[in-house]
Amino acid sequence: MIVFMGTPEFSVPILKMLIEKKYDVSLVVTQPDSYVGRKKVLTESPVKKLAKSYGIEVFQPEKLKENYQYIIDKKPKLIITASYGQILPKALLDKVKAVNIHGSLLPSLRGGAPIQYALFNGLKETGITLMEMAFKMDSGDMIEHVKVTIEDQDNYLTLSQKLSIAGRDLLEKRMDDLLLGTYHKEKQDESLVTFAYTLKYSDESLDFNQNAIYNHNRVRGLSPDIGAHFEYKGTTIKVFQSLVSDIIDLSPGKILISQKRLFIGCNGQALEILELQQAGKKRMMVRDFLNGQTLFSQGENIYE
Repeated sequence: MIVFMGTPEFSVPILKMLIEKKYDVSLVVTQPDSYVGRKKVLTESPVKKLAKSYGIEVFQPEKLKENYQYIIDKKPKLIITASYGQILPKALLDKVKAVNIHGSLLPSLRGGAPIQYALFNGLKETGITLMEMAFKMDSGDMIEHVKVTIEDQDNYLTLSQKLSIAGRDLLEKRMDDLLLGTYHKEKQDESLVTFAYTLKYSDESLDFNQNAIYNHNRVRGLSPDIGAHFEYKGTTIKVFQSLVSDIIDLSPGKILISQKRLFIGCNGQALEILELQQAGKKRMMVRDFLNGQTLFSQGENIYE
């Protein structure tokens, strides 16, 4: 009997493979339903929706560290996690063998936001690590890596999809080894560890005192749904698409509006904003937003 633990869309192809290949997934553990969107609609996780469609039991503890005994009582042979969203308590890991599908090439980018930070950092390559789970965050022994190229046009959605498929395929390749325990494993080199902690609101902000590439990568890592943000004239502006301008040089925060295009100066470069959302208003392409807007003015500086 297998317990699968996951929550977002990233986890769905992995769970679907296990079901379709007839592995005995008898319990799915996922995060509690959450309120989503401006209308605060109570929404099930993508993993819960998939599990329900196959008639698999779903368990949604608010705090797994206080409510894990139910999993132990099921006496699973293996726990498989893929972007679950809570730390597995040591008491659970001591009782049940667990493996994780982590969205980076460990020991680089341990933590809850490895896909976002791969984009924030402008990496050209990342990957999936299949690993044993240990109580210390993402510190377990590694079973196998698979590399994934990051294209210039990738954002969080596209990279997450590529990594999800890579994780699915790697897990399928190694499932029999995992169940039999017939695999080689390798300890992580602690001297090479970097972190990608779960994002805070402040991590999602743009900083026009940095260069345009820094800000563009922040937008990529938060698109297409969350959006990067900055404050201007007492309102929050979210940015969902951008480009680095190679020909326009503006001082940090300086605004240039030209032919229905919006540029904001960065450190030695300019960032072209392509899609944005002013707080309380609709998300729009800039060419449409600039028709009749009164927020941005030519030559102003957002820091003044």
